[in-house]
Amino acid sequence: MTDISQLSKWNRDISRAIAALGTERFFPALIEAVNGQVKVDYPQVWLYHKDLPPRVLYHAIPKQALTSQIDDYLEGPYREDPFYQTSMQQPRSKIYRLSRVAMGKLKDSDYYRDYYSRTGSSDEVVYLSKLHAGNVINLSMMRVGDHDPFSDEEYESLYLLAEPISELLKSHTEHTDFAATNLIQPGIDHQIDLAFRTFGESLLSPREKDVLELMLRGYGTGVSAERLGIAVETVRRHRKSIYRKLDVCSQTDLFSLFLNAMSCMGQAAGSDPLSIYMSPRGSVT
Repeated sequence: MTDISQLSKWNRDISRAIAALGTERFFPALIEAVNGQVKVDYPQVWLYHKDLPPRVLYHAIPKQALTSQIDDYLEGPYREDPFYQTSMQQPRSKIYRLSRVAMGKLKDSDYYRDYYSRTGSSDEVVYLSKLHAGNVINLSMMRVGDHDPFSDEEYESLYLLAEPISELLKSHTEHTDFAATNLIQPGIDHQIDLAFRTFGESLLSPREKDVLELMLRGYGTGVSAERLGIAVETVRRHRKSIYRKLDVCSQTDLFSLFLNAMSCMGQAAGSDPLSIYMSPRGSVT
């Protein structure tokens, strides 16, 4: 980013992102600033926590690619994602490139064979910011389809932007509205396991509840079937029933419902927090 016109554009674009901190305009403005320097595809902002399902906070993914990019990822492959694993292992850098994180062995991995090869991605870079209570926020940028992987020059440009982008991501999460809505707060980690064990039990059969807990813990259909000693088709049938009973259409919707219902853990007092969340009083609060 040595060209004076590019530098001027960056200053203008990043100023707009700074002005949007704490608002819904922030993520689109920040991505626009990055895209003004290096063209990226399918930008996504993810919130990770070691004990909870990931939450996608923002994305600019076309409708036809949502299943492969978001829903399939949340079905379980995220646990094998090199970026997720790096995020959960006290990362030191503020930018990572997939080929380097995977140490050149991506195409030999189960993650690639079972999931990533279907995304159409040819390259991926993430900006990363560590937050409190084990939360990590990632801004992911891909190259997909016929687009070439990031060149060394493009990656160098992205690398030079890592410090301000990481700090801006962190600053955005410190605004009250964002923190209250999205972040796991210090001191409630002991409630997470209880939430896994109780969420949905007031609406589901015992076997459906077993399947749901494994879904929430990030296990795919095959692993769930193996752990429960039942057929894969039986797991799929239970999943469909769970979606119907909880009135959700995707893994993304299910995880959002779970994370939102966690706000009712105190009121639930050891019972299903969903029963409180879905009550008229709970839904208002």
